[in-house]
Amino acid sequence: MNIKARRVGVRGMLGILFLLAIGRALAQEPAEGKLGVFEGSGDVGAVLHPGSVEYDAAKGTYTIAGSGENMWFAKDAYQFVWQKVSGDVELSADISFAGTGGNAHRKAVLMIRQSLDEDSVYADIARHGNGMTAIQFRTQTGGLTGEVQSPNWGPQHLRIEKHGAYFTMWLASDSGGLRVAGASPRIELKEPFYVGIGVCSHDKDVVERAVFSHVKLASLKSSPETASGKDMVLYSFLETMPVDSNDRTAVYVAQGRFEAPNWTRDGKELLFNREGRILRIPAGGKAQPDTLDTGFAIRCNNDHGISPDSSLLAISDQSQETSPGNRQSLVYVVPMSGGTPRRITKNAPSYWHGWSPDGKTLAFVGQRSSDFDIYTIPVTGGDEARLTIAKGLDDGPEYSPDGLYIYFNSERTGHMQIWRMKVDGTEQEQVFSDEYNNWFPHISPDGKSMVFLTYDQTVSGHPENKDVMLRVMALADKKIKVIAQLFGGQGTINVPSWSPDSKSIGFVSYALVPAR
Repeated sequence: MNIKARRVGVRGMLGILFLLAIGRALAQEPAEGKLGVFEGSGDVGAVLHPGSVEYDAAKGTYTIAGSGENMWFAKDAYQFVWQKVSGDVELSADISFAGTGGNAHRKAVLMIRQSLDEDSVYADIARHGNGMTAIQFRTQTGGLTGEVQSPNWGPQHLRIEKHGAYFTMWLASDSGGLRVAGASPRIELKEPFYVGIGVCSHDKDVVERAVFSHVKLASLKSSPETASGKDMVLYSFLETMPVDSNDRTAVYVAQGRFEAPNWTRDGKELLFNREGRILRIPAGGKAQPDTLDTGFAIRCNNDHGISPDSSLLAISDQSQETSPGNRQSLVYVVPMSGGTPRRITKNAPSYWHGWSPDGKTLAFVGQRSSDFDIYTIPVTGGDEARLTIAKGLDDGPEYSPDGLYIYFNSERTGHMQIWRMKVDGTEQEQVFSDEYNNWFPHISPDGKSMVFLTYDQTVSGHPENKDVMLRVMALADKKIKVIAQLFGGQGTINVPSWSPDSKSIGFVSYALVPAR
């Protein structure tokens, strides 16, 4: 053999062996890389002290050090460890803060974010230093952050899921499995986007550390059934919210549908309907609901409310036949302590919506012939009085606290708007006009504000499972502000749901999650 050729062959073989060795080394390197399942890290927003991350591959833990004034309002400042992804995803971890003390509002988060800009659209689960845990979200660039807090503090394990344009918070204690604990409004993200973990000290002069363990980042595959809305599981969230803040709290969460909270006059409990029954739960949550005894009335719908003296509950129920083989809604009153319902309306269908401040008269919606109109009737029973005669649907009548007006919603102008009239039906006037469809006006006990449900222009009626807004109008100057965006509609806020101090409202939001 030619020696030169032999030398070339040896060199070639050595080169091949070198490349194979490099290939084996690369193949043997953990697929996770130097940052585990993530590819990058850095500070988001303005921080005084640079953050850092340490990944322990043997333990599978991330220790993140972060500074930053806050992750709230219109901008964020924190240390973020991230991966760019597309599609539906889930991110889960156990979180613990290193050391004791520190700001009670320091945050360790699981986050899904559009960009690394400080004012980016995002959704996250934030575990605070004091144990409070919430799903937080910014629905538009530079917008204010909102949140839904869980009443269960200090969860052991956390998971955020993205399903299309919606995000859900899942939490678990030491003794239980993961459960849905809160949901976001619709948030559109362009692909790719960022998903990761982060720490904010909530004190610009301080660096805080948190340890993330059992971190899992996974894609969620959508089936054709999921894409079409089938094969989805519905969850309901009974929420309370101060109208002057974005601090929503999910008081009670359950699979299935429940609706329409009333706040008791003493502020201690919330009532709502589920599967034909009326349930009650402490307004602070952390308890299971009890079922109110409503006698034979076991097909209650979402039109119910408490008398001014708290002695009676008005219900709308369709347990009894109103004609042979036909069951339509009738209005009854039942003692708040429970008992046998007393029928009020003779004609069906009838749906309760309001008590007069003196407790002597009920306002309700009735369909007589082909029209739905507003009626009143004495709480002792008797003849009903028709107050509206306009063509089209009139709905949602509720007395003002001074007893001078009945507010309602009407589509007499072509789309649903808020109206009011004197309690005898005279002087009917539109309260305001805009391009939306507005339903169910509820006046605060102090008479200063009105909260109502808003659908966009394309929605007719008040269907369930829609993107809606809750808005508040100051009655003195008619200025309107959005206080919540959510997935809901029918069942969200059909009936009076102000707290007695006029500071908070109760409502129900919903989420559809693919079945597992």
